[in-house]
Amino acid sequence: MAVASTNDLLTDLSPLIQVYTNGNVHRLISSPHVPPSPEDPATSVASKDILIPPSNIPARLYLPKLSAAPQKLPILLYHHGGGFCLESAFSLLHHRYANLLSAATSALILSLEYRLAPEHPLPAAYHDSASALRWLCSHALDDPAFEKDPWIADHADLRRIFLAGDGSGANIAHNVAMRVGAGSDPLPGNIKVNGAILFHPFFCGSDDLERSLGYRLWGGGIDDPAINPVVVGAPSLSGLGCSRMIVCLAEKDPTAARGKVYVEMVRRSGWGGEVETAEYEGEGHCFQISDTHSQNAKNFINRLVAFISGCS
Repeated sequence: MAVASTNDLLTDLSPLIQVYTNGNVHRLISSPHVPPSPEDPATSVASKDILIPPSNIPARLYLPKLSAAPQKLPILLYHHGGGFCLESAFSLLHHRYANLLSAATSALILSLEYRLAPEHPLPAAYHDSASALRWLCSHALDDPAFEKDPWIADHADLRRIFLAGDGSGANIAHNVAMRVGAGSDPLPGNIKVNGAILFHPFFCGSDDLERSLGYRLWGGGIDDPAINPVVVGAPSLSGLGCSRMIVCLAEKDPTAARGKVYVEMVRRSGWGGEVETAEYEGEGHCFQISDTHSQNAKNFINRLVAFISGCS
Protein backbone atom coordinates (compact mmCIF):
# COMPACT_ATOMS: atom_id res chain seq x y z
CA MET A 1 0.00 0.00 0.00
CA ALA A 2 1.40 3.39 -0.97
CA VAL A 3 2.23 5.78 1.87
CA ALA A 4 0.47 9.14 1.54
CA SER A 5 2.72 12.11 0.98
CA THR A 6 2.51 14.94 3.49
CA ASN A 7 1.61 17.08 0.50
CA ASP A 8 -1.34 14.96 -0.64
CA LEU A 9 -4.55 16.83 -1.29
CA LEU A 10 -7.02 16.22 1.54
CA THR A 11 -9.97 18.43 0.55
CA ASP A 12 -10.39 20.02 -2.87
CA LEU A 13 -13.00 22.75 -3.12
CA SER A 14 -11.61 24.30 -6.28
CA PRO A 15 -11.81 27.00 -7.47
CA LEU A 16 -12.03 28.30 -3.90
CA ILE A 17 -9.73 26.44 -1.54
CA GLN A 18 -7.54 23.34 -1.24
CA VAL A 19 -6.42 21.68 1.99
CA TYR A 20 -3.43 19.32 2.16
CA THR A 21 -2.63 16.48 4.55
CA ASN A 22 0.33 18.41 6.00
CA GLY A 23 -2.03 21.20 7.11
CA ASN A 24 -1.22 23.64 4.33
CA VAL A 25 -4.18 25.64 3.02
CA HIS A 26 -4.21 27.16 -0.46
CA ARG A 27 -6.81 29.87 -0.90
CA LEU A 28 -7.22 30.05 -4.66
CA ILE A 29 -9.19 33.30 -4.87
CA SER A 30 -8.82 36.46 -2.83
CA SER A 31 -8.98 40.21 -3.14
CA PRO A 32 -5.68 42.05 -2.66
CA HIS A 33 -5.15 43.57 0.78
CA VAL A 34 -4.95 47.35 1.08
CA PRO A 35 -3.69 49.54 3.94
CA PRO A 36 -5.85 51.86 6.03
CA SER A 37 -5.88 55.54 5.15
CA PRO A 38 -5.94 58.75 7.21
CA GLU A 39 -8.43 60.06 4.64
CA ASP A 40 -10.00 58.02 1.87
CA PRO A 41 -9.91 60.17 -1.29
CA ALA A 42 -13.39 59.11 -2.40
CA THR A 43 -15.26 59.42 0.91
CA SER A 44 -12.99 61.36 3.32
CA VAL A 45 -13.39 58.47 5.79
CA ALA A 46 -10.38 57.81 8.03
CA SER A 47 -9.35 54.25 8.89
CA LYS A 48 -6.78 52.59 11.11
CA ASP A 49 -5.82 49.04 12.10
CA ILE A 50 -6.08 47.92 15.71
CA LEU A 51 -5.67 44.79 17.82
CA ILE A 52 -8.58 43.92 20.11
CA PRO A 53 -7.47 42.60 23.52
CA PRO A 54 -7.12 40.24 25.22
CA SER A 55 -6.59 37.93 22.22
CA ASN A 56 -5.25 40.62 19.88
CA ILE A 57 -7.92 40.09 17.23
CA PRO A 58 -7.04 42.26 14.22
CA ALA A 59 -9.64 44.76 13.03
CA ARG A 60 -9.95 47.92 10.97
CA LEU A 61 -11.78 50.91 12.40
CA TYR A 62 -13.46 53.51 10.18
CA LEU A 63 -14.38 57.05 11.22
CA PRO A 64 -16.48 59.26 8.90
CA LYS A 65 -15.66 62.91 8.37
CA LEU A 66 -17.06 64.81 11.33
CA SER A 67 -19.03 68.03 11.29
CA ALA A 68 -17.94 70.98 13.40
CA ALA A 69 -20.56 70.21 16.05
CA PRO A 70 -19.80 67.44 18.59
CA GLN A 71 -21.61 64.27 17.65
CA LYS A 72 -21.97 60.69 18.80
CA LEU A 73 -22.14 58.14 16.00
CA PRO A 74 -23.74 54.71 15.66
CA ILE A 75 -21.24 51.87 15.40
CA LEU A 76 -21.35 48.75 13.23
CA LEU A 77 -19.44 45.61 14.18
CA TYR A 78 -18.95 44.29 10.65
CA HIS A 79 -18.03 40.75 9.52
CA HIS A 80 -16.78 40.11 5.98
CA GLY A 81 -18.05 37.18 3.93
CA GLY A 82 -16.15 34.34 2.28
CA GLY A 83 -17.72 31.07 3.41
CA PHE A 84 -15.91 31.23 6.79
CA CYS A 85 -12.72 30.29 4.88
CA LEU A 86 -11.87 33.18 2.56
CA GLU A 87 -11.49 36.95 2.30
CA SER A 88 -10.44 39.56 4.83
CA ALA A 89 -11.46 42.76 6.53
CA PHE A 90 -8.38 44.22 4.86
CA SER A 91 -9.29 43.23 1.30
CA LEU A 92 -9.76 45.86 -1.39
CA LEU A 93 -13.47 45.09 -1.84
CA HIS A 94 -14.41 45.14 1.83
CA HIS A 95 -12.24 48.18 2.58
CA ARG A 96 -13.89 50.06 -0.26
CA TYR A 97 -17.37 49.11 0.90
CA ALA A 98 -16.67 49.96 4.54
CA ASN A 99 -15.55 53.44 3.46
CA LEU A 100 -18.76 53.94 1.48
CA LEU A 101 -20.93 52.56 4.27
CA SER A 102 -19.28 54.70 6.93
CA ALA A 103 -19.61 57.88 4.86
CA ALA A 104 -23.25 57.28 3.87
CA THR A 105 -24.53 56.24 7.30
CA SER A 106 -22.29 58.53 9.38
CA ALA A 107 -21.31 55.50 11.42
CA LEU A 108 -18.16 54.18 12.98
CA ILE A 109 -17.39 50.74 11.57
CA LEU A 110 -15.34 48.10 13.35
CA SER A 111 -14.50 45.57 10.63
CA LEU A 112 -13.32 42.33 12.21
CA GLU A 113 -10.52 40.08 10.95
CA TYR A 114 -11.95 36.97 12.62
CA ARG A 115 -10.15 33.64 12.44
CA LEU A 116 -10.81 31.56 9.33
CA ALA A 117 -11.53 27.86 8.86
CA PRO A 118 -10.13 25.28 8.32
CA GLU A 119 -7.19 26.37 10.49
CA HIS A 120 -9.72 27.64 13.04
CA PRO A 121 -13.05 25.81 12.61
CA LEU A 122 -16.31 27.24 13.87
CA PRO A 123 -17.15 28.41 16.49
CA ALA A 124 -13.81 30.31 16.46
CA ALA A 125 -15.29 33.12 14.33
CA TYR A 126 -18.28 33.40 16.67
CA HIS A 127 -15.97 33.60 19.70
CA ASP A 128 -13.90 36.35 18.03
CA SER A 129 -17.00 38.40 17.27
CA ALA A 130 -18.42 37.99 20.78
CA SER A 131 -15.06 39.02 22.24
CA ALA A 132 -14.91 42.09 19.99
CA LEU A 133 -18.44 43.07 21.01
CA ARG A 134 -17.57 42.81 24.70
CA TRP A 135 -14.48 44.94 24.15
CA LEU A 136 -16.56 47.52 22.31
CA CYS A 137 -19.16 47.67 25.09
CA SER A 138 -16.43 47.96 27.72
CA HIS A 139 -15.89 51.53 26.50
CA ALA A 140 -19.01 52.40 28.51
CA LEU A 141 -17.29 51.45 31.79
CA ASP A 142 -15.47 53.86 34.06
CA ASP A 143 -12.49 51.58 34.47
CA PRO A 144 -9.04 53.23 34.57
CA ALA A 145 -7.42 49.85 33.88
CA PHE A 146 -9.25 49.53 30.55
CA GLU A 147 -7.43 51.21 27.65
CA LYS A 148 -10.09 52.84 25.49
CA ASP A 149 -9.69 53.48 21.79
CA PRO A 150 -9.97 57.27 21.36
CA TRP A 151 -12.18 57.09 18.25
CA ILE A 152 -14.69 54.90 20.08
CA ALA A 153 -14.44 56.75 23.39
CA ASP A 154 -14.90 60.15 21.78
CA HIS A 155 -17.39 59.41 19.01
CA ALA A 156 -19.31 56.13 19.52
CA ASP A 157 -22.92 56.13 20.65
CA LEU A 158 -22.99 52.83 22.51
CA ARG A 159 -26.79 52.94 22.60
CA ARG A 160 -26.70 52.34 18.83
CA ILE A 161 -24.60 49.23 18.23
CA PHE A 162 -25.33 47.14 15.14
CA LEU A 163 -24.14 43.64 14.25
CA ALA A 164 -23.60 43.46 10.49
CA GLY A 165 -22.06 41.28 7.83
CA ASP A 166 -22.33 39.80 4.35
CA GLY A 167 -22.74 36.12 3.47
CA SER A 168 -21.03 34.03 6.15
CA GLY A 169 -20.37 37.32 7.95
CA ALA A 170 -24.14 37.80 8.23
CA ASN A 171 -24.30 34.29 9.69
CA ILE A 172 -21.77 35.39 12.32
CA ALA A 173 -23.83 38.49 13.10
CA HIS A 174 -26.93 36.32 13.56
CA ASN A 175 -25.18 33.88 15.86
CA VAL A 176 -23.73 36.62 18.04
CA ALA A 177 -27.18 38.22 18.25
CA MET A 178 -28.46 34.86 19.50
CA ARG A 179 -25.69 34.69 22.10
CA VAL A 180 -26.49 38.20 23.29
CA GLY A 181 -30.17 37.33 23.52
CA ALA A 182 -29.45 34.28 25.68
CA GLY A 183 -28.71 36.70 28.50
CA SER A 184 -26.48 34.30 30.45
CA ASP A 185 -23.50 36.66 30.13
CA PRO A 186 -24.68 40.31 29.96
CA LEU A 187 -22.57 42.73 27.95
CA PRO A 188 -20.36 45.14 29.90
CA GLY A 189 -22.30 48.13 31.16
CA ASN A 190 -25.52 46.22 30.40
CA ILE A 191 -25.24 47.58 26.87
CA LYS A 192 -27.89 46.33 24.44
CA VAL A 193 -27.41 45.63 20.75
CA ASN A 194 -29.76 47.90 18.84
CA GLY A 195 -29.97 46.25 15.42
CA ALA A 196 -28.71 43.59 13.03
CA ILE A 197 -27.92 44.14 9.34
CA LEU A 198 -27.69 40.90 7.37
CA PHE A 199 -26.48 41.16 3.77
CA HIS A 200 -27.37 37.93 1.91
CA PRO A 201 -27.08 35.75 5.04
CA PHE A 202 -25.46 32.35 4.57
CA PHE A 203 -27.61 29.59 6.06
CA CYS A 204 -27.89 26.06 4.72
CA GLY A 205 -28.81 22.48 5.60
CA SER A 206 -28.61 18.88 4.44
CA ASP A 207 -30.85 19.59 1.44
CA ASP A 208 -28.23 22.13 0.24
CA LEU A 209 -25.42 19.58 0.28
CA GLU A 210 -23.92 20.41 -3.11
CA ARG A 211 -23.81 24.12 -2.29
CA SER A 212 -22.61 23.50 1.24
CA LEU A 213 -19.57 21.25 0.85
CA GLY A 214 -17.61 23.78 2.86
CA TYR A 215 -19.10 22.28 6.02
CA ARG A 216 -16.24 19.79 5.87
CA LEU A 217 -13.93 22.72 6.67
CA TRP A 218 -16.03 24.75 9.13
CA GLY A 219 -16.44 22.10 11.82
CA GLY A 220 -19.74 20.78 13.17
CA GLY A 221 -22.54 19.29 11.13
CA ILE A 222 -24.34 20.76 8.16
CA ASP A 223 -27.57 20.92 10.18
CA ASP A 224 -25.90 22.50 13.20
CA PRO A 225 -28.30 25.25 14.37
CA ALA A 226 -25.52 27.80 13.85
CA ILE A 227 -25.61 27.00 10.13
CA ASN A 228 -29.27 25.99 9.88
CA PRO A 229 -31.13 28.14 12.44
CA VAL A 230 -34.54 26.76 11.39
CA VAL A 231 -33.67 23.06 11.76
CA VAL A 232 -35.87 21.05 14.13
CA GLY A 233 -34.54 21.49 17.64
CA ALA A 234 -32.71 24.77 16.98
CA PRO A 235 -33.00 27.48 19.65
CA SER A 236 -36.03 29.70 19.13
CA LEU A 237 -35.37 32.78 17.03
CA SER A 238 -37.45 34.66 19.59
CA GLY A 239 -34.18 34.87 21.52
CA LEU A 240 -32.49 37.26 19.07
CA GLY A 241 -30.72 39.89 21.16
CA CYS A 242 -31.56 43.01 19.18
CA SER A 243 -34.65 45.12 18.64
CA ARG A 244 -34.56 45.60 14.86
CA MET A 245 -33.23 43.72 11.84
CA ILE A 246 -32.91 44.27 8.11
CA VAL A 247 -32.13 41.40 5.73
CA CYS A 248 -30.90 42.07 2.18
CA LEU A 249 -31.83 39.42 -0.41
CA ALA A 250 -31.02 39.15 -4.12
CA GLU A 251 -33.05 37.30 -6.75
CA LYS A 252 -30.11 35.43 -8.33
CA ASP A 253 -28.40 34.56 -5.06
CA PRO A 254 -28.59 30.83 -4.17
CA THR A 255 -28.79 31.78 -0.48
CA ALA A 256 -31.92 33.92 -0.99
CA ALA A 257 -34.44 31.09 -0.56
CA ARG A 258 -33.13 30.20 2.87
CA GLY A 259 -32.89 33.89 3.71
CA LYS A 260 -36.61 34.25 3.05
CA VAL A 261 -37.39 31.23 5.23
CA TYR A 262 -35.23 32.71 7.98
CA VAL A 263 -37.12 36.03 7.87
CA GLU A 264 -40.47 34.24 7.97
CA MET A 265 -39.39 32.09 10.91
CA VAL A 266 -38.16 35.18 12.78
CA ARG A 267 -41.57 36.80 12.27
CA ARG A 268 -43.38 33.67 13.46
CA SER A 269 -41.09 33.05 16.44
CA GLY A 270 -42.63 35.55 18.82
CA TRP A 271 -39.52 37.75 18.76
CA GLY A 272 -40.46 41.19 20.04
CA GLY A 273 -38.44 43.13 17.47
CA GLU A 274 -39.08 44.37 13.95
CA VAL A 275 -37.63 42.71 10.86
CA GLU A 276 -37.69 44.14 7.34
CA THR A 277 -36.34 42.91 4.03
CA ALA A 278 -34.69 44.66 1.12
CA GLU A 279 -35.10 42.51 -1.99
CA TYR A 280 -33.46 43.22 -5.36
CA GLU A 281 -34.38 41.66 -8.69
CA GLY A 282 -31.72 40.64 -11.17
CA GLU A 283 -28.90 40.77 -8.61
CA GLY A 284 -26.54 38.11 -7.27
CA HIS A 285 -24.79 37.36 -4.01
CA CYS A 286 -23.31 40.47 -2.35
CA PHE A 287 -23.88 42.58 -5.47
CA GLN A 288 -23.57 45.79 -3.44
CA ILE A 289 -19.93 45.00 -2.59
CA SER A 290 -18.78 43.87 -6.03
CA ASP A 291 -20.50 46.74 -7.89
CA THR A 292 -20.81 49.68 -5.54
CA HIS A 293 -21.93 52.07 -8.30
CA SER A 294 -24.98 50.12 -9.46
CA GLN A 295 -28.37 51.70 -8.87
CA ASN A 296 -29.46 48.83 -6.64
CA ALA A 297 -26.31 49.18 -4.54
CA LYS A 298 -27.08 52.88 -4.09
CA ASN A 299 -30.72 52.06 -3.30
CA PHE A 300 -29.63 49.64 -0.61
CA ILE A 301 -27.29 52.18 0.95
CA ASN A 302 -30.29 54.51 1.18
CA ARG A 303 -32.29 51.77 2.90
CA LEU A 304 -29.50 51.33 5.43
CA VAL A 305 -29.33 55.06 6.12
CA ALA A 306 -33.05 55.03 6.91
CA PHE A 307 -32.77 51.85 8.97
CA ILE A 308 -29.88 53.09 11.11
CA SER A 309 -31.35 56.56 11.61
CA GLY A 310 -34.61 54.91 12.69
CA CYS A 311 -32.87 52.92 15.45
CA SER A 312 -32.58 55.22 18.42
